[in-house]
Amino acid sequence: MHKQTGAIWVIAEKAGDKPAEVSLELLGKARELAESNGVPVAAVLLGNNVEPLAEELIAFGADRVYLIDHPRLELYQNDTYALVLTGLIKRHRPETVLFGATYGGSELSATVAARLETGLAAHCVDLRFNEAGELVQVVPAFGGTVLCDITCPESRPQMASVRPGAFRKRERDTSRSGEVIKESAAVLDGYRSPLKAVRLVRHKPPGLPLEQAEVVVAGGWGVGPEAWHFLEKIALELGGAVGCTRPALDEGWVKDEGAMIGTSGKTVRPRVYLGFGISGSTHHTAGMKDSGVIISVNTDPEAPFFQVSDYGVVADAKDFLPVLLEKIREYKGLDKTTRR
Repeated sequence: MHKQTGAIWVIAEKAGDKPAEVSLELLGKARELAESNGVPVAAVLLGNNVEPLAEELIAFGADRVYLIDHPRLELYQNDTYALVLTGLIKRHRPETVLFGATYGGSELSATVAARLETGLAAHCVDLRFNEAGELVQVVPAFGGTVLCDITCPESRPQMASVRPGAFRKRERDTSRSGEVIKESAAVLDGYRSPLKAVRLVRHKPPGLPLEQAEVVVAGGWGVGPEAWHFLEKIALELGGAVGCTRPALDEGWVKDEGAMIGTSGKTVRPRVYLGFGISGSTHHTAGMKDSGVIISVNTDPEAPFFQVSDYGVVADAKDFLPVLLEKIREYKGLDKTTRR
């Protein structure tokens, strides 16, 4: 294999007073790619008074951290962040730059790629290097029914944004050592932005986030709107979260797009995954195949979902769900009449 010669950069995001999960996941993947090519992994950290986060990035895989600390970077703002980051990339010329496909990361990556006149593959679900040393960026297409390989053979750096949850973060290793390099944000001196970030307001979504749940109760077309509420009740009893396939979202049975699992949705790895009325297309299974125990219920004994399941039940989900809910409540010793 042709060896890649430049560094792999991860543009780190903050979640409150710690690095965002997607940034730690990207460091894990960057570490994997770097170890096969013998190149360094660097994290780029922009903000104000964020130096304490640098050691955490090193513990999760960074060999060095480029730290740009400036009062005007206190809150994310596309133009100021892009101005600083573009200059930093031009100075150090990394081979590969990775972003989280978050709202901010998606916007920032596109702006920086345009200014550098290089390519960007957005919302990737996998990354690898080919024999020519090019970054192969795997992106869902046509509603997630196919996966496309994208490369950027002519321009550098190679840039990609990656869906949260696509990769596993590594175990935190506080014994790792790394270098923290403080960079200047002098490019902001004299720059008058037409925008002003006033404050950051966080709205915590109701319920348990899907990607954090140890039990996921998912439904597909076979559940139907009339039985969907049973999924929510079962998830509540099990302390889990409800997920769905694209048809359920398109039909409006689920209002939150963040509940969709698959190549065009979220990737989850719960300890237990319960799937009801799901056929098992690759679009969906790509987002949950690494779950611990997979249990599926479907009327079709030939449904592809059974091939990735540890346990399967051939039954109509509409009939099965109310019985399952009752049995769960009985097992927990609850009075089912008070929980309806």
